[in-house]
Amino acid sequence: MKAGKDKVIAIHYTLTVDGEKVESSHDRDEQLWILLGHGQLIPGLESALEGHEAGDTLSVDVAAADGYGERQEGQIQRMSKKYFPQANRLKPGMATVLQLKDGGQRAVTVHKVGMSTIDVDVNHPMAGKTLHFDVAVGEVRDATEEEIEHRHAHAPGSDAH
Repeated sequence: MKAGKDKVIAIHYTLTVDGEKVESSHDRDEQLWILLGHGQLIPGLESALEGHEAGDTLSVDVAAADGYGERQEGQIQRMSKKYFPQANRLKPGMATVLQLKDGGQRAVTVHKVGMSTIDVDVNHPMAGKTLHFDVAVGEVRDATEEEIEHRHAHAPGSDAH
């Protein structure tokens, strides 16, 4: 079966940027399960996976425009510390997650830490960078109706909701 929209794909991957390993599913010894065609992956990686089958391996370079976008200058925003988990441990240059009012999250980079506020660069920490992925496709299957309704894959053994 070939990967494409409304297919669930399980992959192992290693992400490197500028020759340095950023993260790898091998470190967790756990495949990443994705419902394709529903915005769970950056566009460049998702399009590279289309048409692949279980057992395939691929190396993919994703340009910034097809990854986390180009860096935009002047994107510093001052936020209350209450929106940051572990705010007192943050230092300039660190990447962290901003807790949004709607319950969502956004990856940001700390610019300055004050007494009650933190200035962050709201560009994604990977914005403007070419991303290199080494991927091994473990499984491709049709998504269930529930997965399509929920807009994400349910890994084997996970609690469906």
